[in-house]
Order: sequence, then structure tokens, then C-alpha cells
Amino acid sequence: MSGPKRSVLPKAVSIELVGHRGAIHSIKYNNQGEYCFSAGQDRQIKLWNPSTGKCIKTYEGHGWEVLDVSIASDNSKFTSCGGDKSVFLWDVTSGNVIRKFSGHFHRINCVDFNSEATVVASGSYDASVRLWDCRSSGRHAIQILEESKDSISSLQIKNHELVTGSVDGNIRVYDLRKGELRTDTVAQPVTSVCFSNDENCILASTLDDVIRLFDKESGALLNDFKGHVNHDYKIQSTLTNTDAYVVSGSEDGAIYIWDLLEGNSTQVLRKHTKVVTSVSYHPKAPKLLSASLDGSIYLWE
Repeated sequence: MSGPKRSVLPKAVSIELVGHRGAIHSIKYNNQGEYCFSAGQDRQIKLWNPSTGKCIKTYEGHGWEVLDVSIASDNSKFTSCGGDKSVFLWDVTSGNVIRKFSGHFHRINCVDFNSEATVVASGSYDASVRLWDCRSSGRHAIQILEESKDSISSLQIKNHELVTGSVDGNIRVYDLRKGELRTDTVAQPVTSVCFSNDENCILASTLDDVIRLFDKESGALLNDFKGHVNHDYKIQSTLTNTDAYVVSGSEDGAIYIWDLLEGNSTQVLRKHTKVVTSVSYHPKAPKLLSASLDGSIYLWE
């Protein structure tokens, strides 16, 4: 693991994004970092200009709370999921639902586009991952992955690989091109997984107050990160845009930032009053979005 480039870190709240009622479950920058989407308990998805705090558009159509959202690489559409067991595909500009994909038997916890935004993957409490073709008018999943023994809490697609985290204590990496699967056992319920930006590592959060960094190819544990509180809730962790630091929410309402190589906590940001569920790091600048069960979303700079 070569040393990633150190960078300036966000230190203070510059803007609050106000508009949701109730808990926020997901906050995400788009690829370029000019916009962000949030999803919440109020069944709404909102598109924001985070640098001004202005809500550009509100999307309504879900009958239950919205648990995750993913934005297409060209910013023309986004996908969302939640308690209503369906994957929604939306047109960003018109606000219309282009398509709804149904097939899961329980709430859907996570969604992600592939890089071309032609396929959506969804992970559910029903322990399955389903892949949907955005270009086809068919209503059925083009592939169903059923290796997990418990709820799929988190997933991400990068190029031809799909990583999933499950409450069964396993991280699974699917090579969708070759049809191969690698499984790494953490033996703790996994609530967040993501690839590093260089795609060599996988970052995973588990319900034992630990975040672990694994080598993607060998499955070897490279480092672990402690100090935050995470034993009851799904809390997302991520890496900064240079892969130099690990960032995570916490059940104590704080955001923790660790040095990737050293493993030590370098910064703790406090402003939220309840569990910080979701964090999204700006793709280019030292900026961070955080969302909480207290209903607040903050931009840190």
C-alpha cells in the first residue's frame, strides 16, 4: 500500500441544507461534486446545490421511507429505494419516474448504478441482490445473487465488480464479467462497504465499533479504525478523494476521520445531535456532507 497524498481536511460547518422532515438516510454527491441528493424518512428525495444550501427540486413517489439513492454518471437520471420494495428510476430534470423495478420481497436497503448507468444493483433485507437493465422495458431482474444468508446492507459497483456487505458477516466481491465470486468473512454484521478510489482496497463498517480496510485481491486485513460508536445502526463510511483518510458517521452524533496508513483518529467533527447515518466526500475538494437521524444535513469545509 503506497502512501496516498495527504490533503487539507474539512473542519467546520459552512452550510446547513434545510428541508427534510425527520431522519435522513442517505446523502450523495454527484460525480463532479456540484450537486447532491438526499433521501429520508419523509419519503422524499431532494436535489441540492450544496454550496448555496438551496434545494433545487423535490422528488415524491415513494410510499415508504427512502433508504438510499444513486446518481447516474451523466447526471440525467438517478435511482432510489426504500421500504416499498421497489427500485425507482427517475428523470432528474422532469422529476418523473421512468420505471419501477419490482421483485424484492422486503425493504431495499441500497442501490447503485454501474459506470454507464445501464444497470442498477439493489440489495434487500430479503438477502438478495438484484440487477436491473435500465434500457429494457422488461420488469424482471436480469440477474439475482442469492449467496447471502441475511440482509444486504450495502453495495457498490465499480467497473465490472460488485461488492456487497451483509448482516451475515461476509463481504462478497462479484466479478460480473467472469461470473466469479470471492467471499471474505468478517464474522460481524457488515453495514457499509465501498471500494477505495484506486480500486485496490475495500472499506467495511461492522457492528462492533470497527471499520476495516481489506486488500481487494487477497482479502488480507490492512488496517482497522476505532473510536467511533457503531453497534446498532447502519452507518456509512467512506474514503476521502485521495484515499488518504477514512471518514465515518457515529452513533454518538460525531464524524470521525482517521489517517488511512497510521490508523489513528486525526479529527472528530461534532454538530449533529443524533446518529450520523451517511457521509459523502467531495470528489475533488476538501468538503464533506453529513446526514443524521436528527434530520440535519451539513456541509463541512
